Amino acid sequence: MESTSETTLDTSKADHLCVLVHGLWGNPSHLDYIASALRDRYGNELYILCPKANSGNYTYDGIELGGERLVHEVEETLESLADKGQKITKISVIGYSLGGLLARYAIGLLNARGWLDKLEPMNFTTFATPHVGVRAPLKGYKDQIFNVLGPRTISASGRQMWLVDSFRDTGRPLLGVLADPESIFITGLKKFRKRSVYANIVNDRSVLFYTSGLSKVDPFRDLEDLNINYVEGYEDVIIDPDLHVLPPAERKPETAAARFWKKVKSAAIWIPLSLLLIVLVPVACMLFLINAGIQTFRSSKRIRMHEVGENGERFRRYRVPVLVQDVQHVVEQAFENVNAVQEPDYLSNSDTEVSDATPEKSTTSSASKSARNDADVESGSARRPSTMEVSTYSPKLALTHEQFGIIDSLNAVGIRKYPVHIQKHHHSHAAIIVRAEKDGFREGKIVMKHWLDNEFAL
Repeated sequence: MESTSETTLDTSKADHLCVLVHGLWGNPSHLDYIASALRDRYGNELYILCPKANSGNYTYDGIELGGERLVHEVEETLESLADKGQKITKISVIGYSLGGLLARYAIGLLNARGWLDKLEPMNFTTFATPHVGVRAPLKGYKDQIFNVLGPRTISASGRQMWLVDSFRDTGRPLLGVLADPESIFITGLKKFRKRSVYANIVNDRSVLFYTSGLSKVDPFRDLEDLNINYVEGYEDVIIDPDLHVLPPAERKPETAAARFWKKVKSAAIWIPLSLLLIVLVPVACMLFLINAGIQTFRSSKRIRMHEVGENGERFRRYRVPVLVQDVQHVVEQAFENVNAVQEPDYLSNSDTEVSDATPEKSTTSSASKSARNDADVESGSARRPSTMEVSTYSPKLALTHEQFGIIDSLNAVGIRKYPVHIQKHHHSHAAIIVRAEKDGFREGKIVMKHWLDNEFAL
């Protein structure tokens, strides 16, 4: 089960387990390029595991069940390698899309079960993962349409990603518990040496920037007016995480004729596309909803089967207390006896903050230091931009209180956040990890190179 692609590498001496977790409706083959890039860089020094238990429609079954299956597969692999005399001493967990949430849940379970004390936690990275859910930041009737219909189409995973579920007896959404500072999930995440996220800024219709980039604002909403500051050596793909935007370059005033022809070209593209969408979208939506109903029914059946019989016995051991105080209570007892295509809406103009165009340093420093930085930004006492920085104030997105809390909590952990500008393909969600061998996805190879150069330690 080393990876989805055949390899002739002998990894019997590898002491570092790298777990790659695919996304919604996905399968391990979606991660082939990541696996091959790791192999090309590190050869037989890594043992790469691409778990298969959550393939396809099994991703409907929820983050909790998916995380339990993931941990079971990881533990089986570790035990199998140990039986062969192979000693694993380090672990990395990499998640793509929904796989990033499964990875975070699994990290909590691995932490609670003592694995992160036995193994050295090395790298945690997510690519285009909806850490803050997929609830569209909308208000009014749009909120009612998209954020009420959406969670009813993908079974348990849908309810959890739209934050309308109630996790166990907490009375809170699973994603909220997953980001609770006192949870096994956050304490486990903090143990990793390197923590990073890569977030698309455009053309990701599945996962918007705010949720994959852990941001309360969208600093790239007026992209054409921004002078983006790219990281040198990685083409115009990776944006500097510490200084997104440079002072605007001087531009010649656009003539009336140029503006006119720009509108003509735009109309030439969008008018036929709009007509096509009018015909295709209703049919596609109907087929999607029919399939969603079928898959949700099947998912509900799998969820019930997960709790009973042999499966129930196998996975019951993963139902551990998720909050630290609950863990302590259990120990004491033993001692005595957890869109979209719409434009986002914003809160009122009074609810603004310094845009991530000039963010604080998001390093893997202590959580307390990161928390102080966040507090400084919120209170307006953060350092003022230098002459090379741009003071950009953006309205906060129309997120929920729970979502703002998730962002604050994860930022306090200390996570390096890299905005990614995929420009050669309109499906950046797939391109960011080179999900298939397409020429239009080649910018994803730049993302992988940057990640291996800067955010992956052997």
